[in-house]
Amino acid sequence: MFPVARAALNLTARGIQHTAVRRAHRKYEPDFHDKYGNLVLLGGAAVFTAVWGYVFTQAGIEWGLSPVGRITPKEWRE
Repeated sequence: MFPVARAALNLTARGIQHTAVRRAHRKYEPDFHDKYGNLVLLGGAAVFTAVWGYVFTQAGIEWGLSPVGRITPKEWRE
């Protein structure tokens, strides 16, 4: 192995070890995702369900119905 590559690898490994030791001695503090992650997920699911429930039931959209047989062509005007 080249000396420069060996030195770079050694510095990288030392940095990773230093970070691991620093995190091991620190108390675990919950971040935003730990505190509110499930609440945000459930809120998003509720909004998603409410919006699509409205669209499917109240918006008056006819979903996937074929117009064949229901639409007749208009008479041609000259």
